[in-house]
Amino acid sequence: MIKTGQALKGSLTKVMLGAALLGALQGCVPLVVGGAAFGAASTMDRRTLGAQTEDKSITVKAEVQIPKIVGDAGHVNIASFNRKVLLTGEVRDEAMKARVEAEVRRIENVVSVINELAIAGPSSYTSRSSDALITTNVKGSLVEMKTISATSFKVVTERGTVYLMGRVTQREGDLGAKIAQSVSGVQRVVKIFEYITEEELRAQYPQSSTVAL
Repeated sequence: MIKTGQALKGSLTKVMLGAALLGALQGCVPLVVGGAAFGAASTMDRRTLGAQTEDKSITVKAEVQIPKIVGDAGHVNIASFNRKVLLTGEVRDEAMKARVEAEVRRIENVVSVINELAIAGPSSYTSRSSDALITTNVKGSLVEMKTISATSFKVVTERGTVYLMGRVTQREGDLGAKIAQSVSGVQRVVKIFEYITEEELRAQYPQSSTVAL
């Protein structure tokens, strides 16, 4: 016969584990199992934890510095993946475009910069809303394709152009681009991938061939 104290302890443990699992699925908060903490989303990311942390730091620093250069004369989006930074949006002139890129290159741990800034006035709210919807639809379409891992792709949309970033095989990259191109409203697709071989995928990321979240 199980003692009341032990039963209560077991029930509390189940409740805590259930809450942690639910939280991890909803918001990627740290999940604690057997004394080990890890982020559910991080375990599916093909970047190292160090690279993920540095990408967040790069993005924060860029978002602080770039408005000081651009002001109200432009609108700049920053996407960092594996220390490679994609710049999209609009700036006033070539000089401002160059200054923004130079500022980002000075940020610690930045490996390279892909400067896709357009010389134009800031995009409208309608345009940005349309881009956000396209991004959502592309991500949804990638999730539906069970033969690739949707979490291996970073999707950025600017004025109808979809930029795809990620560590993928040639097969995954080509299929991902094809899927993105089929989404309504997409004008073109630009692939900014780091390619790995199928052998590397199987050896380093065995879960990627079967899981698409």
